[in-house]
Amino acid sequence: MRLALLSDVHANPLALHTCLARAHKLGATQLALLGDLVGYGPDPAAVVDRIRALQASGAWVLRGNHDTLAAAPPAEPRTVDEAGARWTHDQLDAAQRDWLGALPLERIEPPCFLVHASADAPAAWRYVNNPLVAADSLAHASRHEGVRYVLGGHVHLQALYYQGRGSTLMLFEPAPGKAIPVPPHRHWVATVGSVGQPRDGNRAAAFALLDTQAAQLTFHRVPYDVGAMVALARRKGLPQDAIQRLETAR
Repeated sequence: MRLALLSDVHANPLALHTCLARAHKLGATQLALLGDLVGYGPDPAAVVDRIRALQASGAWVLRGNHDTLAAAPPAEPRTVDEAGARWTHDQLDAAQRDWLGALPLERIEPPCFLVHASADAPAAWRYVNNPLVAADSLAHASRHEGVRYVLGGHVHLQALYYQGRGSTLMLFEPAPGKAIPVPPHRHWVATVGSVGQPRDGNRAAAFALLDTQAAQLTFHRVPYDVGAMVALARRKGLPQDAIQRLETAR
């Protein structure tokens, strides 16, 4: 299986299209969308429709925290994220909102455990951004027979943790386009980055490709027309902080 892993699309259809095209060119045989399909970005309806079509063709799709909030935002938003969720909610029709809210939080397809945030508490939306949280996620996922890879998003950064000889997980910072051996006799935790809103200063869309037969994981970055999405965000009246994140990838 050549599994393309896309997370945190954040209502950015152009970045999604670009990543899907690259994944197809690389020979992906299975797609996994790891949550936060909407939120922050300017075109949630287009993204939901595209991913629903992908799901109908066999893609695995999970729910993230922004999807959950957009499906049922509070009546009176009290935070910036809640206000954004209300805007996203209003851009979607009832069927689109129902679909978002019904998506699962995790999927187990040995050797992979797929989740948006942390496998030990998917609905708590913990950030897997250090070896200790990665270890908690791995400990839970490893209880399932045959699981060797825990694959998620949420942190908007690309990182790989692995179980070495000691009890503490080790962090490996990947270089885009370079295949990393991930032999199944070890256990691995990866955050695959963000398709629609990277936060590492590099505006190129991010995704990863896991080749389970070759036991290799490759992190990819794909440039796209950020300016076009920024212009759309301005036309749609998105908050300036969301636009700035698109522009700066911070």
